[in-house]
Formats: sequence, C-alpha cells, structure tokens
Amino acid sequence: QVQLVESGGGLVQAGDSLKLSCAASGGTFSRYAMGWFRQAPGKEREFVVSISKSGGSTNYADSVKGRFTISRDNAKNTVYLQMNALKPEDTAVYHCAARPVFGTAWVGVRVDEYTYWGQGTQVTVSS
Repeated sequence: QVQLVESGGGLVQAGDSLKLSCAASGGTFSRYAMGWFRQAPGKEREFVVSISKSGGSTNYADSVKGRFTISRDNAKNTVYLQMNALKPEDTAVYHCAARPVFGTAWVGVRVDEYTYWGQGTQVTVSS
C-alpha cells in the first residue's frame, strides 16, 4: 500500500510559478509510474502529466506543455511538478497518482490506470 501526500499548492497571480511535491511512502517508489491530475470545481479529474518509473519518459497534456515540468527523485521518494506561467484556468485541486509497473517507459494518461491517489493540494491562480 502506497501513501501519497501532496504539498506546495497556494494562491498565486497569473504568470507566477509554483512547485508541487508528492511524497510517497509504504512502497518501493522506483517501481511506480507517477502522474499528476487536476480537478476543477464542477469538472472531471483530468490528466496533467506523467512520468515513467525511471524518469526517462514523460507525457504532458497539451494545455500545460512548455509551462509545466515533471521530475522525480527516487532517492527521496518524491515526484515534483514545476508550474510556470500559471493561468487562471490552471486553478484546481492537484492530485498525484501512482501505479506499479513492469515496463520502464510506461506513462499512463487515464485516471483509471492509476492505483493510488493522494488527497490533493489546492492551486488557485488569480487574474
């Protein structure tokens, strides 16, 4: 059983940056592909970005390409999401997710592909 705890959210202005962290415990972190998803009020949870268990492969939603960067530190059991040039439409609760995988390059994009979820951290971008 893996526990995921997100942190780093907050209230910022459009154009600002934030860095989210997701700390994992209770499992072998390097065995898990990781993803970030977000959910705005009244909307379904949507894919943001994912990273393979080795960190060698990533997959970004078109809406965040060029602005967001995912990374992971397997020694610290942590995955990060650097968010730059934030927009009001980025306002949402951001959740990290994990799935144990065998393949080194797997990067899932669907909510139902992930096994474990964190509670989320709120990101609010004012205009």
